[in-house]
Amino acid sequence: MYIDPKLSRRRILIVTDAWRPQINGVVRTLESLAGQLRAWGHEVSFLTPEPFWTVPVPTYPEIRLSLASRREVFLSMARSRAHHIHIATEGPLGLLARRYCLERGKAFTTSFHTRFPEYAAARLPLPEEWSYGYLRWFHDPAVATMVPTPSLRTELSGRGFSHLTLWGRGVDGVRFHPGEKTLFTDLPGPHLLYVGRVSAEKNVTAFLDLDVPGSKIVVGDGPDRAHLERLYPDAHFVGYLHGEELAAAYRSANVFVFPSRTDTFGNVVTEALASGTPVAAYPVTGPRDVVTDPRAGTLSEDLGAAVRRCLTLRRADARALGEQFTWAASGNQFLSALTPANAPAKLARAI
Repeated sequence: MYIDPKLSRRRILIVTDAWRPQINGVVRTLESLAGQLRAWGHEVSFLTPEPFWTVPVPTYPEIRLSLASRREVFLSMARSRAHHIHIATEGPLGLLARRYCLERGKAFTTSFHTRFPEYAAARLPLPEEWSYGYLRWFHDPAVATMVPTPSLRTELSGRGFSHLTLWGRGVDGVRFHPGEKTLFTDLPGPHLLYVGRVSAEKNVTAFLDLDVPGSKIVVGDGPDRAHLERLYPDAHFVGYLHGEELAAAYRSANVFVFPSRTDTFGNVVTEALASGTPVAAYPVTGPRDVVTDPRAGTLSEDLGAAVRRCLTLRRADARALGEQFTWAASGNQFLSALTPANAPAKLARAI
């Protein structure tokens, strides 16, 4: 449903356990959303781990969990005087925010960003269904749970989630755009690019194992980087890039390879498309919702074949598809799904 985003100025509180200095799709999505909403005149505030003591996640120290107390979170939320409360993550802050809303009779919305069950199962002996049971419990009392793609909505509905609504993503088409190749010119081509966390759940080895000509370039960092650098000495690991350097990396690549099978959307896919770089990926949730034009990328269970076909595609067609993803459209979907905090709240099965 389209609504005029400027008709009713709103005070929105977003609660998130994922925040700077983390570099991931959740943080980038929330920051981009806030920028769009503020441009429309809405007041957006965040409750994040920043003001609280935190502890690192075992085996993943770049992610830190908040040690905020119930009192601290409840006071912060009360002082926000928010018209709308959105809980973006299911971690410690999200749990306390959920409890605040249920105890105070406040209506709220949530969003599903990350396949935590699959990520946890990749590192711990934790059955996926246990994790999905927790997530169903967490999201159940929300008035709406926002998901980024139709295929994820279908999948979660099949797992027993309810009141699911779409909230898509945008891309900064000014920062990410086609242009001259300025990076990787000293490496043999074609230049195949991966951008994202270097961790087990991202399936980076599927990219590094490809038997295709050219240079494989990995932009990003994570717990598996050192191990993979030793195993794949011919690949080029450049660490995190930001701003114009990151945009130049996308523009300078011949193909963007997205090997993940567990992402819910894949913001990096839209950034590559907006940069005019064709995308090779598996036909799974996320890529199949984004790479909808075969002229802009290739989805195949044979990732090597997808890369080879992408080398024949026109960059202009990738850019044209990327331009369809805007933060204005994303922001309007988000506003449409919000509910007033003083509306009748759903009753939780358990606080």
